[in-house]
Amino acid sequence: MTEFNTKLVHGKPQNDNNTGAVNVPIYNSSTYIYPSVDAKVKYDYERSGNPTRGYLEQQVAELENGYQGFAFSSGSAAIHAVLAIFKPGDHIIIGKEIYGGTFRLINEFLKRWQLEFTAVDTQNPQEIEAAIQSNTKAIYFESFTNPLLHVTSVKATSEVAKKYNILTIVDDTFLSPYLQRPLNLGADIVIHSATKYLSGHSDVIAGIVVVKNKEVAKRVYFNQNAIGSTLSPEDSNLVRRGIQTLSVRMDRHLTNAKKIVEFLQSRKEIAKIYYPGIPGSKDYEIAKAETDGFGGIISFELSEGLDSTKFVEGTKLIQLAVSLGAVESLIELPYKMTHAELSPEEQLKAGITHQLVRLSVGIEDSQDLINDLATSLDHLN
Repeated sequence: MTEFNTKLVHGKPQNDNNTGAVNVPIYNSSTYIYPSVDAKVKYDYERSGNPTRGYLEQQVAELENGYQGFAFSSGSAAIHAVLAIFKPGDHIIIGKEIYGGTFRLINEFLKRWQLEFTAVDTQNPQEIEAAIQSNTKAIYFESFTNPLLHVTSVKATSEVAKKYNILTIVDDTFLSPYLQRPLNLGADIVIHSATKYLSGHSDVIAGIVVVKNKEVAKRVYFNQNAIGSTLSPEDSNLVRRGIQTLSVRMDRHLTNAKKIVEFLQSRKEIAKIYYPGIPGSKDYEIAKAETDGFGGIISFELSEGLDSTKFVEGTKLIQLAVSLGAVESLIELPYKMTHAELSPEEQLKAGITHQLVRLSVGIEDSQDLINDLATSLDHLN
């Protein structure tokens, strides 16, 4: 079994029961029996290892072509566990555009433990290289930034990182392994908020980390076990189930997103569209070279003078909510919702205006989504 879509459905057989069940069981047990005091057992306590979670972790490692996978209780927990492999005094370069929750974790928590951070434009390899110091240990960035969808070359960034023997860490949430596999492009660690496309149904909070080598795996596992933010067996099963339909869902996300971009381009109320699938930009060129698709997120700015709050509250089928990557379409205002942690000055510096709207395109009928957007836009005039 080598093809990607087959791996999505089946994963690696566990041969762990005699019932003939086609899916791995949910092992809902907090502790496990020792056959003897001195026995060397694979499982002893749920936080340290669970067969259901282990199946998921092994499956995502296979999808990413990585050495080992880890499942966490949230995407933020996954990011925390990765950044916690560093020690006080270490320096980490980060993308200047990052998710609001990551911004909060770095600036209100990790800096208290004397980790040092420098934010750069990761689209510019020269700027990354100029920021490297003697204590720099890693470069962390989002492949497609949230919410402006700027695209960083994993290949170019990892080449700089390897030159200085530092780690490349990629948050690939917006793409999923279906559209990009950063470890194949030179990255050392890939992170997903599995809440999004991997599970795909707005019914579970989860995070995934996949690492490239044994040494880094040991460090991440220590944090997973010691900090204890592991994914429950029940939620591991939900993510596993979601992964089975990842490719068919992503194909619909991509098809719908393309049609909605074309619709938005026809409307005078739209001042600017941020979508890597639009030719003529650096984002498009990098995405075309390093991904298998442009994703299901579209951000756009309404023309000045139009009421962005009225617009996002005016959609009926498309629901006003944070998060993304689910079967239903979601819409939000980043400055008020997902990136509210940033000050007004920080928002403007990051390009987040009051007119910016982020749309997570679902798998509904594209014409219904377009009609919903059109009706809300019409009511602004």
